[in-house]
Amino acid sequence: MNSTIYAVSVWVLPLVIAITFHEAAHGFVAHRLGDNTAWQLGRVSFNPLKHIDPFGTLLLPAILLLSHSPFLFGYAKPVPVNFRALRHPRLDMVWVALAGPATNIALALVAAAAFHLLGLAPANTAQWFADNLKNALVINVVLAVFNMLPIPPLDGGRVAVGLLPNALAVPLSRLEPYGMLILIGFLILLPMVGTQLGLNLDVISTILRTVTGYVIWLLLLVTGNA
Repeated sequence: MNSTIYAVSVWVLPLVIAITFHEAAHGFVAHRLGDNTAWQLGRVSFNPLKHIDPFGTLLLPAILLLSHSPFLFGYAKPVPVNFRALRHPRLDMVWVALAGPATNIALALVAAAAFHLLGLAPANTAQWFADNLKNALVINVVLAVFNMLPIPPLDGGRVAVGLLPNALAVPLSRLEPYGMLILIGFLILLPMVGTQLGLNLDVISTILRTVTGYVIWLLLLVTGNA
């Protein structure tokens, strides 16, 4: 029981901060670029209660964590953005989408740099702070990399729709209503089928782990921790 409580205590705080800042960043950049939808709804806020989805932010990650799942997945309430209200809808959509992952990379950078301050923590709490910082680094990088997959409604999908020529952007944008089903298929169903066939079809997870590993290594290198 004590180990379970400890595990939850060092995962929940970094996860809530990562998701809260990610969503607030979307709303803030949209506000600066002409759309006040999120601003008027109070979603441009660092108050996690404004962004937490009880199931997606807390219950689902906790279930996956406690069941020793090979992957950790969660989500917050999406910040509403009226892209037509943006001054330059197509280009500004790219900046709004990039704001979330960029904020997560910035948080990961702060967490990596903060490792140098662990010597200032009381001896009996140093390990707890270290585990929170380690998890903050990992969660923020995973969240940034995962969200940059070019599948709408993920941020990477929005970036791709904003940058690709219409011939490619239009059919890609039409996938948005099915984006979560596509992700579930690639992340869960396809690997399960591969296991039954004796094949490794866990392609997306392999790509995510590889890219995440390189980004974490780079952040540790930049902050003098590598």
